Amino acid sequence: MDSHRSALPALCAVSSALALTVAVTGCGSPTASAGGGKGGALVVAGYGGSFETAFHDSVLPTFEKSCGCKVTYIPGSSTDTVAKLKAQRAHPQIDVALVDDGPQAQALEAGLLASIDTKVVPVDDVVKIARMENDSGVGFGLTATGIAYNPEWFAEHGVPKPTTWEDLANPKLKDKVVLPSITNTYGVGLLVGASRANGGSERDVGPGFTAVREIAGNAVTFDTTADVSNYFLQGQAAASVWGVSRTSTLADKDFPIAFVYPKDGAIALVTTANVVKKAPHQELAQKFVAHLLEPSVQRALAKATYDGSVIRGVKEDPALKNKVVSADKVDSLLKLDWKTINKNRAAWTDTWNKRVESK
Repeated sequence: MDSHRSALPALCAVSSALALTVAVTGCGSPTASAGGGKGGALVVAGYGGSFETAFHDSVLPTFEKSCGCKVTYIPGSSTDTVAKLKAQRAHPQIDVALVDDGPQAQALEAGLLASIDTKVVPVDDVVKIARMENDSGVGFGLTATGIAYNPEWFAEHGVPKPTTWEDLANPKLKDKVVLPSITNTYGVGLLVGASRANGGSERDVGPGFTAVREIAGNAVTFDTTADVSNYFLQGQAAASVWGVSRTSTLADKDFPIAFVYPKDGAIALVTTANVVKKAPHQELAQKFVAHLLEPSVQRALAKATYDGSVIRGVKEDPALKNKVVSADKVDSLLKLDWKTINKNRAAWTDTWNKRVESK
């Protein structure tokens, strides 16, 4: 699930379908196959909503101009995109897949991804936490899971600002915490974060379940949508486990909300770009991934989506300092072991339902 992505408006899906029709119509033109090896447009599958808008406004036009080619953008969630890759395994139609790091690990395990060409894509300029296993893909955006809270409510009720995951178990927060379900990435982040804070890990989540069980005593509900905006707006939530990018989006609406990086470690969420194995336009796909790492593109995406830059030394916009994962926060983030998580997630879900949500 794309925990830090907004829902896809129906209009976007319609416009993308029209774009696909137009692009395919131009398959016979010289520019349509530039650098691709086979005819047709480069096909990129990625996130919808504000992310898709940012791509159409700031990313695709500059790339199309530089390569003399056409790009078709297919919006959808990470899980939807990986499902498409599996369905098209014999005859891939997608060249580049933009997915969260959890689904990326699933796609890698399924043998759906080509290696990044390190002679084309500047992976050595990428921060360590955004490098994927064996350069199977590369992160091009970075956000974090931590604690979102209403500072006005906390001050009014004499509750100290939360600084750790376990601060959410404060009795004064009874029925004022919205916790994520284990079915979305925020729930996984909470479980692993609480595990690591109490001596455990992805391979030993027992301490995490004990800690989350205690926090769950304050939960008014367990959210499955990854968007807890309405709980805050309606006054049901004073705190939640959420992403910095989504928190910043709500703060832009002048709502009193702030994001905390827990001192025992906020969880990294990496937006990854991946070249699909046996895709029609391998060479052009590699160039597109490289384009996403250009400083100007990194800055444009940070401004539009609140994803922090993954390139060392990119000049940051001071206005975004507290809205994105800034350079000084990167090294403090915890990177999830998705290979272990994906292997055990069904069992974790069963345990979570019995021990956490059954209170």
